[in-house]
Amino acid sequence: MTRVDSAPDIETPYQVTAAQIERYAADGYVKLPGVLSPETVAHYEPEITSKVIELNTMHLPLEERDTYHKAFLQVGNLWQHSDKVRELVFAPRLARLAAELLGVRGVRLYHDQALYKEAGGGHTPWHRDQYYWPLSSDRMITVWLPLQETPLEMGPLTFAAGSHKSIDGRDLDLSDASDAALEEAVARDNCPIDDLPYALGDASFHAGWIVHRAPPNTTSTPRRVMTVIYMDADIRVIEPDNEWRVADWTGALSSAPVGSIPDGPLNPVLWSAD
Repeated sequence: MTRVDSAPDIETPYQVTAAQIERYAADGYVKLPGVLSPETVAHYEPEITSKVIELNTMHLPLEERDTYHKAFLQVGNLWQHSDKVRELVFAPRLARLAAELLGVRGVRLYHDQALYKEAGGGHTPWHRDQYYWPLSSDRMITVWLPLQETPLEMGPLTFAAGSHKSIDGRDLDLSDASDAALEEAVARDNCPIDDLPYALGDASFHAGWIVHRAPPNTTSTPRRVMTVIYMDADIRVIEPDNEWRVADWTGALSSAPVGSIPDGPLNPVLWSAD
């Protein structure tokens, strides 16, 4: 691919603290200020938005969609369609942060995903991401990077702190059923709820089993978010045990053999301490 002019802070390390690493382990997520500069976000946002518009396949009116599809427009692997998006997805700054929070020697790409909650878009139900991933450990982490300031009215990602340690709802996909079951579990366990807004350039990193949701977007502006999912560079593929894991096995992992490290062209190592 042809290299484009990139923003400089995607190359330099973010100085994560021991306290932030400990907070991630304890809570299953951490919100970090100034992960990227506002100028860097502005550098990449127009290209990401352009590709979402180009590649989006959901065209039903909001009122005709189910709960899942009212929550957001979802477009994955944008890095394959744009050199500029590839730079952000492959950014050493983000990948190193992911590895440091996970406590692993290196991370490889699982996939990227733009999540755009349209103006008037519905709530995202409580759910757990790891339900979708046919992989051998929980050494998975997602960076959630808003492309604008994100107040409560726009639908910031909301976490139930510490819920990654519970087993409730690990067999549920994102749906009204997961919302009801996990709402009950979160209340029973007295998990603190974090729905604080994001300033421009802030990002959160969350574990695969953390229970999370997002409020509806009640503003007239789409909530634009870019995510990248990273996995331990030494993780292995397991036998998919639900239809969504089968889809991810073929689509995100190139049907890598069960028991193998997924090291095909879709899953390059993005950062390694070696």
